[in-house]
Amino acid sequence: MVSKYFFKFSRSLIKIILPALTKIFIFLRVNKRVENFLNEKSHRANDYYDFSKIILDQLGSKKIIALDIGAQGGFNSDYFFPKKYNKFFDVIAVEPLKEESEILKNNHKFLIDKGLWSDKKEKELYILGNRKGSSSMYRPDKTFFDLHGIKEEDYSKFEITDKIRVNCSTIGDELNRLKIKKLDYLKIDTQGSEFEILKGIENYRPLLIRSEIQIFSLYKDVPEWNNLLNKFYDLNYIICDWKKIGSHKTRSPMETEMIFIPNFKNDEGKKLISNNKNEFISLMLIFGYIDLLKFLVTKLNMISFNDIENLNDRFFY
Repeated sequence: MVSKYFFKFSRSLIKIILPALTKIFIFLRVNKRVENFLNEKSHRANDYYDFSKIILDQLGSKKIIALDIGAQGGFNSDYFFPKKYNKFFDVIAVEPLKEESEILKNNHKFLIDKGLWSDKKEKELYILGNRKGSSSMYRPDKTFFDLHGIKEEDYSKFEITDKIRVNCSTIGDELNRLKIKKLDYLKIDTQGSEFEILKGIENYRPLLIRSEIQIFSLYKDVPEWNNLLNKFYDLNYIICDWKKIGSHKTRSPMETEMIFIPNFKNDEGKKLISNNKNEFISLMLIFGYIDLLKFLVTKLNMISFNDIENLNDRFFY
């Protein structure tokens, strides 16, 4: 009871203090830095928990099957979710650059050392030697570099230093070749190729997809971002989160990491979640979507348990 009144008083006090603090932040020209800092802390707030026991209870000896397209640096190398959960995944890494794929071979059960596309063909890959993670099937386009907050002296980092021909296949063909029957988690970070890659997904339907989406692309002739969004919705996915990447001169982000889950508003999406509920629950906990998971457990009549019901989603604090 005491804590209830304490938090109520604290919130009332914050409502008084915040307007004054905001004026100070604006005067010091740090209001966006403060906002970005707090946003990052909110996105990482549920890292406070360790869901390992719950996930182990859900999965048993099974693993979450993950396809990491654009695996340079290794699976979850950017710590998008806490690395303590990496042990719950069996990862199929995709990396067409030979020197990078050779490194990945040592740490991944499966490796696809070719490009992925909408069909089987040979494609040209543009290598950015000063920024290899930004190499792409598309040429860099300086038109909107300034909108992304890229300084002119850094334009050289996006210069093409080499071009190589790579054999491309599709998600469907490669997973069939590896005898992978189902896919739980898909990550796509391919500098503009996301739309074409999704065309080749065939009948695989992951339970959670993370994709980079550029609103104003850094590359020439990349399909507009709304086409990529429409493709996700055509595949029966719905956005549940997005997080901005880098700086931008617009009020909305120039590029984002978007998270998609099956569209739980229709029977097809409900069935996909319900038939794979253990993997779905595990992924939602790993990514920290506690309140949304609790909502879906109720809506889809999944068996609930106190370990989840008693959790608080710290993102909304």
